[in-house]
Amino acid sequence: MNQMLPKAAVPAMTFLAALSFAASASAAPAVVKIDGSSTVFPITEAVAEEFQKAKRGAVNVTVGISGTGGGFKKFCRGETDVANASRPILKKEMDDCAKAGIRYYEMPIAYDALTVMVNPQNAFIKSMSVAELKKIWEPGAQGKINSWKDVNPAWPDQKIKLYGAGSDSGTFDYFTEAIVGKAKSSRGDYTASEDDNVLVQGISGDKGALGYFGFAYYIENQKKLKAVAIDGGKGPVAPTPENVDNGSYQPLSRPIFIYVSEKSLEKPEVKEFVEFYMKSAAPLVKEVKYIPLPAKAYTGNLEHLAKKKLGTVFGGQNEVGLTIEQLMKREAQL
Repeated sequence: MNQMLPKAAVPAMTFLAALSFAASASAAPAVVKIDGSSTVFPITEAVAEEFQKAKRGAVNVTVGISGTGGGFKKFCRGETDVANASRPILKKEMDDCAKAGIRYYEMPIAYDALTVMVNPQNAFIKSMSVAELKKIWEPGAQGKINSWKDVNPAWPDQKIKLYGAGSDSGTFDYFTEAIVGKAKSSRGDYTASEDDNVLVQGISGDKGALGYFGFAYYIENQKKLKAVAIDGGKGPVAPTPENVDNGSYQPLSRPIFIYVSEKSLEKPEVKEFVEFYMKSAAPLVKEVKYIPLPAKAYTGNLEHLAKKKLGTVFGGQNEVGLTIEQLMKREAQL
């Protein structure tokens, strides 16, 4: 039979329970929230893993993949601390952030060789010109360019099956601007996804496939895919780290970024994460098969934090063919 507790014990137990709850709540790990580009995801994920190990479980870093555009929507609503972006922030996104009072730092973190691929069983494609790619991908090609022969009479009368980035993807914006000449200008009858793994499966499983996405996903799956050398006017150039470094892989070399909320940087865990990112980026970028920036680019990002150099150096527009040296000479603006 249960004995009744003395009246004095009841408030004491309530107080102890409250203390216990407060202790467990305070022990919950701090969280850094990140979302955006699937291209940038492997780098940020690698940094997040190392940072969480270093913090011994005191901080959780969540990294989502909703595409660059989707990531900026969340970022400019104040839902995330960091946005992964495979292109610069655009004017509308800048306006959305400004309306919500979100100020930010733009940090280039690596170079990507946006890679065009065909199925490994494709024996007739080794290189393609920008003009041939435009002929396939421009809006007017829909319903007209259906086979490889429609692009080049020397190629077989075999159906082309296209795979590419979804419309919320920065890769889509960059590819269409570099190849078609206008961002978001593309035929619509292709298999689109913000998740590059979906595109890997599509291209590797379809003999007539042609698609594009970031270099790291190609390298991770190169046994299932065949990269196409790109002729930007000076002969075919393969997507390799060397050709990105020497500037010859054009027009599909591009810097990729993280954007960090000024308000979020007031939280110690976010500030520590960003500093850890810049100090650890170079080897981790290389480890996940992207092309690291010069050391001065990462230290420059940290200097921008110290000097409160907020905003973007792109003025709300995407630009094709810029070097990191050109970017570093520009002044950021909100």
